[in-house]
Amino acid sequence: MRVYVPLTLPGLAEAYKTGELGAGPFVAYAVTPGLREWCRSDDMEELEYAALNQAALASLRLLAADPGAPRRRLVVAVDVPEGAAAADPDRGPAALGEVRVSGTVALSKAAAVHADAADAEAEVTAAAGALEAADGGDDDAQSLVDGAEDHELLWYATQEIPNLLGSAG
Repeated sequence: MRVYVPLTLPGLAEAYKTGELGAGPFVAYAVTPGLREWCRSDDMEELEYAALNQAALASLRLLAADPGAPRRRLVVAVDVPEGAAAADPDRGPAALGEVRVSGTVALSKAAAVHADAADAEAEVTAAAGALEAADGGDDDAQSLVDGAEDHELLWYATQEIPNLLGSAG
C-alpha cells in the first residue's frame, strides 16, 4: 500500500540520518474509502494525487508548528505492507485520507520524495502563517493557503535526498 508521509526538511534530515521514517504509529495519507467517496472517482492516479495533496497540507501544518524549518512542504511516498496502515472512519472529513502507520518504516522503502521548489517559499511562508485563521473560516487566509497549494510539489528520486537536504540550507 502506498502512503504519503508529511514531513519538513529537518524531519527528512532526521529520517535520512536514522534510516527510518519514524516509530509507529505515525500519521500518513493514503487512498482510503473516505477519500474515494470524497473524490467520487475510481481513477487510482487521481486518488493518489488527492492523498499526496492531503499530505502536503499536513506538511504545511508541521511548518506552521516549526517556525525554524525551511518553508518548503515535503512528502515522502513509501510502500508499506497491507494492514500496516489503517484509517479511523470516526475522524471525519478533517482527516480525509489520514491513516496511522504501525511500526517503523525504513526510509529505504520510499518510492520518492515530493517537495516544493525554492520559488514556492514566499507563498508557503504566508500559508503557514495564515493556516490557523483559514481553519477558523477566514476567506483571505484561505486564499493564502490556496496560494501555496497552487505550487506543484516536485518529484525527487530517493537517491536525490542528500542533494535536496543540501539545497535547503
